[in-house]
Amino acid sequence: MSENGPERPYHHGQLGPALRANARAILEQDGLPGLSLRSVARRAGVSHTAPYRHYASREALLADIACEGIAELRAELSQAAAAPAEKPERIVRFATVYLRFALRHPGLIRLIFGAEFHNRASFSALSDATNSLVADIGQALADPAAGLAALAAMHGLAMLILDNVIDLGQHQSGWDVIPSRAGILLRSLLESSVV
Repeated sequence: MSENGPERPYHHGQLGPALRANARAILEQDGLPGLSLRSVARRAGVSHTAPYRHYASREALLADIACEGIAELRAELSQAAAAPAEKPERIVRFATVYLRFALRHPGLIRLIFGAEFHNRASFSALSDATNSLVADIGQALADPAAGLAALAAMHGLAMLILDNVIDLGQHQSGWDVIPSRAGILLRSLLESSVV
């Protein structure tokens, strides 16, 4: 038994997913500063050396978590892309999906696009996942440049909301109003850019 409870035995193939799940929980509760391989091991109920069987470093674990998060975001965005719509409405749908994802997973969205990876290119799976996300949006909009611009706008808006820089009504009405109000904001932007 460990000081934090009973040791949980992990069979072959189960420790990696358990480490990622526990790391994501720490990421959402305590943010990046609270996430270390030792804290993940402690939360998983394994020895502090156990994570090294799967990850050479904290950054490698974080890259794996970021890839997992991008895959989840891509899956949600692909559902929005599947419905027929004109480009402006599709961008609004993407923004709604993106904002909902960011509000559910603020620590994860900050990790995915934050400055934690000083040499992002050294994690080829992460670079590939990020490039695929941008390509998906560009393909859905039939314009790669529009895809990158849409991602930048969606992420910027999400960070402004999460950092309480702007209030789209969340302080009075709660977080559920954000996607629809963000949609109104983006429609306004798109309509004014057409003029």
